[in-house]
Amino acid sequence: MHFRLPVVNLNDRRGHCQLSDPSAILRIIKPLPLRFELCDTLNRESRSSVLPGPETFVMEIAEKPLSLLLVDDDVELCGMMKEFFAAVGHSLHTVNNGREGLARAIHGSYDLLILDVMLPELDGFAVLRQLRQHKNLPVIMLTARVHRNDRILGLNLGSDDYLPKPFDPDELMARIQAVLRRAAPAKGQGDTALNAGKIRLDLSTRGVWSAGSPVELTSMEFDLLELLMRSKGSVVSREVITARLFEREATPYDRFLDVHISHLRTKLHGGRGLIRAIRGVGYVFTGTD
Repeated sequence: MHFRLPVVNLNDRRGHCQLSDPSAILRIIKPLPLRFELCDTLNRESRSSVLPGPETFVMEIAEKPLSLLLVDDDVELCGMMKEFFAAVGHSLHTVNNGREGLARAIHGSYDLLILDVMLPELDGFAVLRQLRQHKNLPVIMLTARVHRNDRILGLNLGSDDYLPKPFDPDELMARIQAVLRRAAPAKGQGDTALNAGKIRLDLSTRGVWSAGSPVELTSMEFDLLELLMRSKGSVVSREVITARLFEREATPYDRFLDVHISHLRTKLHGGRGLIRAIRGVGYVFTGTD
């Protein structure tokens, strides 16, 4: 059960507040196992990289502390995000350049990487490309770029999700939880494996094999394949897939699902026959080429 505290206004008489104010309030609230709201109307200059204006945060104390890595060259943003995640019981480590961020992501032990696109030394795309050669760490990309192709490129390289800047920290937390839920091994779901044609999917280890050969999938790709295999021979609508995996509503021009389907076809060596597109409706897993 959660209890809701009164909304706390962080404004001073001029309609702004100092950066130290919210952290002080969060430190007071942090020991309490409560869900709380903060009405945060920080000035646009100091928070322009996070929020476009007044927002309401709904934060929940973590049951299991996470170890997160944020790679972003915005030092002020990194500091504020460390305070935000500390307040909800998580540990956030920050790095301000791509080369060091890549080394930390490869050799460190983190639950998830939050990766900015625009970085010195190595940009976010280069970091993600090299990271995927070493490990399958869940990744959420941050981007101030508005062009859709930039976000699609991140997904093509193996990003699990993306979040455009400026962003709401509460939304980032929700996306982190969604990605980690997808990446977690299945528990208590009855079947431990799914088999269809040459494809085998192990729910307990989240392993996938095609014709006996192991296949490396991202957490999003694995969950998409599981959803389609459980409905083998039946059409799964785009709306259902988007709601289940992305935890949001589908939009008419959303191509991110198509990108993941394309990846699955390529990695499973099945072509379009393995996962058929039903125009204007969704996809069906056939289990055959």
